[in-house]
Amino acid sequence: MNHLHFANVERSFLALLAGFATMAVLITMVTAAISKTFPRWVGEQDHPRRRYLLLNLVYSAAFAATGGYVTAIIARPDPLRHILMLAIVILVLSALSALQLRGQQSISYQFALIVLTPVAVLAGGLLRMHQAGYRW
Repeated sequence: MNHLHFANVERSFLALLAGFATMAVLITMVTAAISKTFPRWVGEQDHPRRRYLLLNLVYSAAFAATGGYVTAIIARPDPLRHILMLAIVILVLSALSALQLRGQQSISYQFALIVLTPVAVLAGGLLRMHQAGYRW
């Protein structure tokens, strides 16, 4: 019984880690690629252009949904709980990031990230659950 519980804890941790890592790696790679390839389009580090911020919101949401999807795949026995946990982690980290970057980025952009990314995690995870046959 103890071994089974430990395996469930491992799977839960792996599901959250995989979803978060998927999101973080994809966002980091695309941000770096855009910044290196189109530096004038991005703008200054302290004052990025609005169209770049909008693009960043779009791909951050898409990759957050991908992270939720991956989490739901790995957390087969109870995907909804794990999707919600990942969404809460993303919400807390986004809020902490907004506090740390206070004054460096617009409040509306930070608020959009705080709201959009956890919702996207939920959407991606729920999409996977629907594909897997979960009904609610």
